[in-house]
Amino acid sequence: MCFLKTTRVRQGFTLVELLVVIAIIGVLVGLLLPAVQAAREAARRMSCSNNFKQLGLAIHNYHSAYNQLPRLQGGTNAIGAINGGTTAPSSNNREELSILVGLMPFLEQQALWEQISNPLQDQNGNIHQPMGGNPQANLSHHQISRYEPWLTEIPSLRCPSDPGAGLPSAGRTNYVACSGDSAYICNHGYADEDGNRTSPNNLAELARASCRGMFQARADSYFRDVLDGLSNTIAMGEIPTDLGDQDKRTHGKADIGGAASGRGTGQGIRGPGEALSCRTFIDPERPQFWASGTNVGDAEQRRGYKWASGRPMYGQMNAILAPNKEICVAKGTSPRANYHGNAMIAPPGSRHQGGCHILMGDGAVKFITDSIEAGDETSSQVYYGGPIAPGSKSPFGLWGALSTAASKETIDAEF
Repeated sequence: MCFLKTTRVRQGFTLVELLVVIAIIGVLVGLLLPAVQAAREAARRMSCSNNFKQLGLAIHNYHSAYNQLPRLQGGTNAIGAINGGTTAPSSNNREELSILVGLMPFLEQQALWEQISNPLQDQNGNIHQPMGGNPQANLSHHQISRYEPWLTEIPSLRCPSDPGAGLPSAGRTNYVACSGDSAYICNHGYADEDGNRTSPNNLAELARASCRGMFQARADSYFRDVLDGLSNTIAMGEIPTDLGDQDKRTHGKADIGGAASGRGTGQGIRGPGEALSCRTFIDPERPQFWASGTNVGDAEQRRGYKWASGRPMYGQMNAILAPNKEICVAKGTSPRANYHGNAMIAPPGSRHQGGCHILMGDGAVKFITDSIEAGDETSSQVYYGGPIAPGSKSPFGLWGALSTAASKETIDAEF
């Protein structure tokens, strides 16, 4: 008799084995995910740095072409006349343009520049003249009409790590000009909105004393003015754009009762300890955000919302507080003060971890940490008639010294 022996073939995993394999895969994914995210952020940070490199090249090419730097808060004003000096200009942008506007031809945005620099009719039938058009043209609180060039999103002006997009912003930017280590009068610079440089308080003299950055509002600037050396002077800084979440870095809080520009009798945000006067409004449970109920300004008056505007909220940074600290606006006593046009403590910042990029005058891009040596943040700023005489070294340490163009300070530390 013959017996056949059969062998039972196993067809698959048991349930326990399958669960173990899934658990192992889950653990491996959990271990790898932070590394993948870190690699992605490193790539975004590199792309952001490359954007800044292009801006540095554009600034140098602009200076080579025109023998000066692009003007901060440049453009057209109400002073002057056409038709042989008999007719006042019918439109202007009140000298509020950022340095980015003049750089457009050097950033491969020639088509956009052609729209800006030639008369353009908007949908309301208004004719916009070269370098501005109808008054304000969506640049400040006196909005008259929609002006498409200012609403254009330009990819090279955006940091890939910043998710901000859409209304109520116009065209966003993450890169702004450095105006120095003082907020006093730097919202006006050397002239008022009508181009007047002598009235009411001799703006040019006041600005010359306090606005000590590589770029000075409503004044021509040159590489030859950077006596501290281009490699030791900040040209531009990175900023995050507002996401509508009361972030203290993108959403200004007002210093109630101060002088809006420093031109009045109040100290505003220029005196001892005044730079920190908004700090009491920070939410103690969420220290990166303002407490509820502290909103100021209209919905579009947020950091990074208008690339074409050179006003402090949109187009400037200063080195009074270290990177990623809070914005503090010098608000006058009027309940409807113009927050985005006022002087302000406007530190740079970013969506990167631990710091932000800055562009040096020689075109080098550096990553500055939040812990950079920033001197005494309770100090008075340098201004005409203040306790720290014009021409003095920056009271804000290495950080302040890097932001000034001609304070004759030696940079002997790594940054």
